[in-house]
Amino acid sequence: MDLFDRVMELSRYGYFCSQIMGILMLEMTGEENPGLIKALGGLNGGVGYSQGCCGCMTGGTCVISYFTGKSEDTGFENENHKPAMAEFTRWFEEEMTVEYGGIDCRDITKGNPASRVEYCPQIIAASFEKCVEILENRGLL
Repeated sequence: MDLFDRVMELSRYGYFCSQIMGILMLEMTGEENPGLIKALGGLNGGVGYSQGCCGCMTGGTCVISYFTGKSEDTGFENENHKPAMAEFTRWFEEEMTVEYGGIDCRDITKGNPASRVEYCPQIIAASFEKCVEILENRGLL
């Protein structure tokens, strides 16, 4: 099954952008973490369904941070943490602003939540692919 088809399948199960990105990440690493997927639901619909910042942007930074972030009291974030997230957020902002006029859900859907079916699966797939590319280019995958 290709990435887009998997995104569509997860959408049919009722998952949204951030959760789908988290599931794809966990599938890629061979891990399971239902609590993480539930927590990522708070980013759906533009952070708590506020129609604010797209969950693909926030979810993408969570995917990157999963590999680069600080994980213990005496540990440190990976040196690629901030640069990788900055690269992703820059890319996301540029792509979404050109294509949809902004990075908020309300910009992307033009205020019509039904538009999610048309736009969101391709944005989720492209965002996840960009996260993987950034992580691979830094030798983190």
